[in-house]
Amino acid sequence: MRYFYFALLLSISLSNSLWAKPYKVLVVMSYEKNNPWCQEIKEGIDAVLQDKAEISYFYMDTKVNLSGGKDKARQAFEHFDKLNPDGVITADDNAQSMFVLPYLSNKVSTPVFFCGVNAEPEKYQYPSSNVSGVLERGHIRESVAFIQQLVPNLKTICFLTKDSPSGRALKKQVETEKDTYLAQTKRFALIQTTQELNQQARLANQDCDAVYMDSLEGIVDKDSQPLVNKEVLEHFSKIYRGPVIGANRYHVLEGALSAVVKTGQEQGETAAALLLKAMQGMSIEDLPITQNYQGRRIINVTTMKSLGIKPPPIVLRGTTLVNTSRE
Repeated sequence: MRYFYFALLLSISLSNSLWAKPYKVLVVMSYEKNNPWCQEIKEGIDAVLQDKAEISYFYMDTKVNLSGGKDKARQAFEHFDKLNPDGVITADDNAQSMFVLPYLSNKVSTPVFFCGVNAEPEKYQYPSSNVSGVLERGHIRESVAFIQQLVPNLKTICFLTKDSPSGRALKKQVETEKDTYLAQTKRFALIQTTQELNQQARLANQDCDAVYMDSLEGIVDKDSQPLVNKEVLEHFSKIYRGPVIGANRYHVLEGALSAVVKTGQEQGETAAALLLKAMQGMSIEDLPITQNYQGRRIINVTTMKSLGIKPPPIVLRGTTLVNTSRE
């Protein structure tokens, strides 16, 4: 009987080892857990790695508490040290400047793959001996061309985003590309408060046929309370009467008219696939920095009707149609 129990325990142990996931992965997100962009990236990572790795997620919350980012980065490194992962994924710019550069890049042998990075990689001295990844580039030119199919007389466009590393990187992209847009760029505003938001909405009514809005989550109201993106868009739309172009799918779900969107899923999937190759033995040198390429056209039908826009059917072909999210 004793040998029977021994054999049973050995069988269970072998079975568990056979089913154990071969890798441990730490994912460090710049923003908070309920941020829609983080949720999209997580979906992409999970799609690639959930059957192959034990994934631990850490959130730095820097959209709502930028000043606490350095302390969160220290906590992330303590988690890294305790977990001893086989690989790391870091999302968005704040995780690079606050976490990867001080703690990981050229300091450990663990492969690190970033995603959602708006700045040029040279800003973070990427690639390094153990770091590569995926740049985030908005489909701005395509979004402007798309909204002109909905609003043919659209001639001018303004840009609005939060004053943050990602926002400043987007501004640099627009400054580089704007001569290729089919509408004249009137203004690019980086803001921090709802008072500035109100001012930009009033200005936009004067000379902006459309406003391209990237992430404004975390700007503060008169009581210094941070707002989420949906609250910002609702606030802005009470003053600005024209169409808003979203930078992401969730912007359109929350009330922006249209977008050719980049997706967090693509960012997460690409970074996870690269990391998996590295954990399987491929060198960082053979996994160069890349960027997102997929663009998806999306229209909010609720907003389109409220603006009195009636596009020809051919414009809707191949386009995802959604209604404003009520959540």
